[in-house]
Order: sequence, then structure tokens, then C-alpha cells
Amino acid sequence: MSRIIDISETLAPGMTVWPGDTEFQTFWVSRIDRGDICNVGSITMSLHTGTHIDAPQHVLAEGGSPADASLTPYIGIARVIDASGTRCIEPQHVPPLAADRPERLLFKTGTDTADRSGRPFSYFSPPAARALVALGVRLVGIDTPSVDPADSKTLESHKIFAEAGVAILENLQLTDVTPGRYELIALPLKLAGMDASPVRAVLRTIH
Repeated sequence: MSRIIDISETLAPGMTVWPGDTEFQTFWVSRIDRGDICNVGSITMSLHTGTHIDAPQHVLAEGGSPADASLTPYIGIARVIDASGTRCIEPQHVPPLAADRPERLLFKTGTDTADRSGRPFSYFSPPAARALVALGVRLVGIDTPSVDPADSKTLESHKIFAEAGVAILENLQLTDVTPGRYELIALPLKLAGMDASPVRAVLRTIH
């Protein structure tokens, strides 16, 4: 029987967010213990909090929003690739696609711990991004906050993926995931006019 593996970061107050982004906060609009008829909660957050997709609009002035996106890249066969110990993913770290040509590649770098403050994380070099585009990959995922280095001023790998229509999935939780083939389900919210969306990303084992 297939097993579902949750690869999403838990959203909770106090979690690490990108420096300068809106902190994740929760509050109650109504509470039964205050005499209200039901509990109604609310949140404030950056759309780049936790596990999320970057829409083209994140880096392209005329890019599409999550509401515009085809859902096809976010559902289907994916391969988890062990890139542990690799600070900068280069073309030589991009494996040739197998005969089944999975169009979704998720990179496990080992930098998916909850406390990312000030810690270096893995990212894609622009040549690696171009190599993935050349392979016909439709979605690239990584267990870090960004496909570019933290100090990037150009977000070149983001732009390479966005211009080629490659979906970007960031902040995956892959610590306990064995490299191999899975079914990925990571649907963005239907947010109009925005640049990103949180997702509940899961992998389903394939037998």
C-alpha cells in the first residue's frame, strides 16, 4: 500500500522567515471560551513562509501569479536526488533523466533544518538551472529557502526557471526521505496577482 510522506514545514509563531519578511503570527477573531458561538482564527504571514512555490511574478515584472499557473507541474512523478554536502549545485550534480523521464526533481541537500538563521544553505548555480531547463524539467524543488544564494542581488536562477516556465518549490522537508521515485502533490493556493503561495507538499510512495 502506498505511504504518504509530509514534506512540508509546520507553520507556527516564532518560525524562521526570510530576513525582513512578515513574521508568521496567529490570532483569534472569536473564541468559544470568550462566549462566542465558534472559534475563528486568522493569520498574517509572508507568502514565502515555510514550504511554498515561487510564481513567475516573484522575479518577472510581467510574470504570472499562482492563480494563473497550470497545476500539472505540481502533481506527478518526481525524483528525490541526494545532493547532501553540495553547497552550490552545478551541472555535474544534475543527473541524466531515466527512461521514464520524471519531470519533477527534488534536491535533498541536508540544509532543511527549522533554524536557518544565518546558516549557509545550498542553491543552484545559473549553469545548473540552465541544465535543468535543457532536460525539460517542469518543476525543481529544494530543501532550502531559495534556489539562489542568500546574498544574490540578481536572483538569476529564479529568473532562468521562471522564464522557461519551470515551477519552483522551496523549503521542502526532506531529512527523512530516501532518494528515489515518488508521486508529488504540492498544490498552490489560487492567489490572484501575487508572487508566491504556501503549499502542503506530500510525497506518495510508488510500488
